[in-house]
Parts: sequence; structure tokens; C-alpha cells
Amino acid sequence: MKIARVIGTVTLSRMHPSMQGYKLRCVEVVENADQIQVNDPKAKPIGGETIVAWDLVGSGPGDWVALAEGPESAAPFRPDVKPTDASIVAILDHSEVAST
Repeated sequence: MKIARVIGTVTLSRMHPSMQGYKLRCVEVVENADQIQVNDPKAKPIGGETIVAWDLVGSGPGDWVALAEGPESAAPFRPDVKPTDASIVAILDHSEVAST
């Protein structure tokens, strides 16, 4: 599971029939805890890896989300097979990072 921020939406002119009715989002992946700014309304770009993920929860630009990747990203669709490598599975409302 990874934390990321939604930075945009992907629009497809043609897609696999199994993808009908779902949204794809561009997300920036958090690389270290210092980048997490869930509670900051003026959060700055974090500069992490950008990937495309299926949106299963109705997120929007600026939302902080939890990602499932690999085989786990397709688990919500079983027994159907979907061509996915990353899925947004939760919208984060609050975060606390403990200092060590």
C-alpha cells in the first residue's frame, strides 16, 4: 500500500471494454513521510513518481489517497479480470506522522 496525491484525470478515446464506467487518475506517489501533507490545504507538489491508477472511490484532484499495486489492485474486481496495475482504494482524511 502506498500514499499518493491525485494530480489529474486520464481521458481515453478508446479502451478495453472491461474498463467502461471507471475513471483513471494521475497520482504522485509519496517517497518519504516528510512529503505527506494531507491536512494542508496549500499542499505543494511533492515531485514523486507519477502513475495512472483506477479510481475505485471517487477521488478528485488534490485528494490524498491510498494505492494498491500489483495483483492486489485487481482484487476488488474478482472473479472478473481487469487490466490494472494500480488502484485507488481509499481517500485519506487525516494523517499524523510520528517523529523519531
